[in-house]
Amino acid sequence: KAHQEYCVPAWLWKAPLWQKRLFLAALFGAELSKPKTLTGHGYNFYTPILSLNKHEGFVENGKAFLEEIAALLENFGVQVKTISVRREQTNRDGSVSYRLRLILSSAPDSLINLWSKVGFEYNRERRMLANVAVQYLRLKQRVLEQKEQAAQQALALHAVGVAPSEIYEELQGPFVSRDFLVRSLNGDRRTAPRVGKDFPTFEAFRAEVTEGLGDSGMVWERIARIEPVTYEGLVYDFTVDHPDHNFVANGFVVSNCGVRLLGTHIDREELGDALADLATAIYKNCPSGVGKGGSVPLSVAELEELTVDGAQWALRRGFAREEDLARTEEGGRMEGADPSKVSRKAKQRGKDQVGTLGAGNHFIEVDEVVEVYDEEAADAMGLFPGQVVVQIHCGSRGFGHQICTDYVRVFQGSLQKYGIKLPDRELVYAPFNSPEGQDYLAAMKCAANYAFANRQVLTFHVRRSFEEALAGKVRNWDVFQIYDIAHNMGKVEVHEVDGEKVEVCVHRKGATRAFGPGFEGLPPEYRPIGQPVLVPGSMGTASWVLVGTPGSMRETFGSTCHGAGRMMSRRKAKKTVHGAELRDELQSHGIEVRAGSMSGLAEEAPVAYKDVDEVVEVVHRAGIAKKVARLVPIAVIKG
Repeated sequence: KAHQEYCVPAWLWKAPLWQKRLFLAALFGAELSKPKTLTGHGYNFYTPILSLNKHEGFVENGKAFLEEIAALLENFGVQVKTISVRREQTNRDGSVSYRLRLILSSAPDSLINLWSKVGFEYNRERRMLANVAVQYLRLKQRVLEQKEQAAQQALALHAVGVAPSEIYEELQGPFVSRDFLVRSLNGDRRTAPRVGKDFPTFEAFRAEVTEGLGDSGMVWERIARIEPVTYEGLVYDFTVDHPDHNFVANGFVVSNCGVRLLGTHIDREELGDALADLATAIYKNCPSGVGKGGSVPLSVAELEELTVDGAQWALRRGFAREEDLARTEEGGRMEGADPSKVSRKAKQRGKDQVGTLGAGNHFIEVDEVVEVYDEEAADAMGLFPGQVVVQIHCGSRGFGHQICTDYVRVFQGSLQKYGIKLPDRELVYAPFNSPEGQDYLAAMKCAANYAFANRQVLTFHVRRSFEEALAGKVRNWDVFQIYDIAHNMGKVEVHEVDGEKVEVCVHRKGATRAFGPGFEGLPPEYRPIGQPVLVPGSMGTASWVLVGTPGSMRETFGSTCHGAGRMMSRRKAKKTVHGAELRDELQSHGIEVRAGSMSGLAEEAPVAYKDVDEVVEVVHRAGIAKKVARLVPIAVIKG
């Protein structure tokens, strides 16, 4: 790098602040000096310096690069003192090297901004030191403020005739010494207060606040006081410590996250040791993880075609069978989707993600049917004890997420137009029949169709994986579809209200459809039993197949739960559970695990969720869905 030109990537200047921060933090993890106090002092930090060497001819480029870094740092309130250039050495070939240094400010506020708003990535030691240094500097600032206040109070008390001995007794504290107060009264104060000998050195502070925490970067803090507060505002979920979080996921209707259940003709014993090969094949063929691209990249025009036709698009492309569509909610296609109501940004995000799983709680799971409770319904679905089945849980990926983000902004901009006053901006909405409401409905249907097509392409890859891993090892490796149902979507339906049939918009967020027997939208084999309902568990716990009932049509607009529900936030789960340990534990119970992220695995640990068996028992006894079969995982594929 000393012999070539380079600069900050052009795209970074237009990128969000968090990406600029990540670029700087990654660079600093390798190149910026670590937080360190002055030799023999222990209280003040060395000036942070970013150094690089350049051969003659490339010095101006080096200066330009450091100037760009300085400009990026301005976004975070980090001050730069200067850029220095000095001759370093003459090389063997006669060329000259120069050392360039970006010298940052050592002012406390600038250091706090540097180490708290930017920090270090990919360097555990520097990241830990930065976190501790920020706490140290903040403590130092508080102490200096206390000393300044004490000095002012001492002078004020002395001016009204209070005896010095009384002043000393009144104002002395942990870091406010008698000697400091004497000097203050005698006018012998330095130009600015200093922390003094009683203040701990950085190394002593570090040892105290990180005891038992290692190099995790966390520090202990003392509770200053606890006092009751009168509060009548909105209360959010305090277990999820994130500024963008509240009870409404993504702040809006999410577009067709759902579950697909696939059946096979294989029982667990016949599968035998081939399970590991099958799990590996599915993990390889079904891309998972944040931002991962799929095997079916599309142009924008092709994407728009997909968003209108959903699973029918997949059928034309050879990714589906006719019977798959018959066993998909709405036949895999929502009428009324209009891609002109979807932003260019959403289309760009979605055109390369068809056939991908994503991350979070999305998964592909190979299960064994361990119990059957309703033989008639199980026979209609092709389920039997010991059978190997597959669940696919995913949605509309970044495409649907961007649609959500776009229309939150649209709705927030139309509040005044419709005279809407919100208790909280996160509860934003627009009238259903307004232009904004209808535009969102058309865009949401695009996302729904995207999700149907996405699960269909993943089904194609699961079938391919079964053939690759099991051909010649089992008698019949064919994979057939049992049902595909959404659990996050708003839909216009007709329901009976007060004895009359009424058209309503049913918003199933955290719920899934559970229509009872006789529903004409079901394939003929399912109409006598009711709609299949899929309730996935978490890794290591059971999942359930249910059917809708007349009770759900009377009580819940044909809806029931779509899962067990969390007991622990994702953040707390990651703190409580180690992903690698969870993987090993699952493997020890005979569950094959394939995951691209151990932290993502920890987020979805079984301990983070309620007992799905208890939840399903409540639903069953309430009469809004009926138990058919219980599944347990034997392989889990996650992002």
